[in-house]
Amino acid sequence: MDGGGRVSGPLSPAGFPGATGPAARLVGGVLARLPRFLRRSDSMRRGRPGPSMAERLPRGIGALGLSTAFGALALAGFVASGRYDAFVIENGRPLDILARVAGFGVERVTISGISRMYEREVLAAAGIDWRSSVPFLDVAEVRARLLRVPLIASVSVRKIYPREIVINQVEREPAALWQMNGEISVIAADGTIIDTMRDDRYASLPLVVGDDANTKLGEYLALVAAAGPLADRIRAGTYVSGRRWTLKLDGVDIRLPEIEPGAALARLVELERANRLLEKDIIAVDLRMPDRVVVRLTEEAAAARAEAQKKTKKGTAT
Repeated sequence: MDGGGRVSGPLSPAGFPGATGPAARLVGGVLARLPRFLRRSDSMRRGRPGPSMAERLPRGIGALGLSTAFGALALAGFVASGRYDAFVIENGRPLDILARVAGFGVERVTISGISRMYEREVLAAAGIDWRSSVPFLDVAEVRARLLRVPLIASVSVRKIYPREIVINQVEREPAALWQMNGEISVIAADGTIIDTMRDDRYASLPLVVGDDANTKLGEYLALVAAAGPLADRIRAGTYVSGRRWTLKLDGVDIRLPEIEPGAALARLVELERANRLLEKDIIAVDLRMPDRVVVRLTEEAAAARAEAQKKTKKGTAT
């Protein structure tokens, strides 16, 4: 050391051959406390080979990777074969299965606003059944599915954890039945088809028949209202040639004019009140001419009338 207390000359690092003294012991202690990977680099600098990449990886990582690869291949084959789809159809999606096991399966569906539909129809349209789960039910998708039902005007869908779904819907109001080409559809007031005639739940609705009769529903309903005491006897209205209406009353056809059909119907109401015209053996009343009423008899009545006329002619001749 010089007079200033400094060590003159080079210091030998601890651990090297020949390193002695307090400084060497100090450096050696510091190196002993360094992390292993830092001390390892020292050995590499001295030409000693470090551990290989395989030695650095956790034990068993290779077997895990191989198992993962085989699992992925098996899953791809399972999906490609169609067995996955069959499994989902029978049991539901895997996430839904896990949610059901955890206690989040759909066990209750509350539906409000049902008027014409049945609960099973709403559930089928929504795609909700025992395989569904609350956490993984897409309420936006369910709402979109329900809005594709013509009878449903608006709807909201909510989740109530842990096991309930709430559906609030507003149905379009059916106004009449429309028969076209032998098929009967349920229509709204504007003529839009909102359902098909599948059972008798719509049997009490008015019936219109023929091309464009659905778009002229307002005209028909106005005629029914103008029929007064005969309104309850009107069973249907046929729109003829896109111009005029023929009403069906208890088996009797009432042929109305294209212009002022309401006035012609008022004439019929008066004739019925005065002469009980519709109680006679007739099958049609033609009101298309403003100055007369043409009546068509049933076949039996027509035959009886012809026979009576023959007898009258014979009696006159004698």
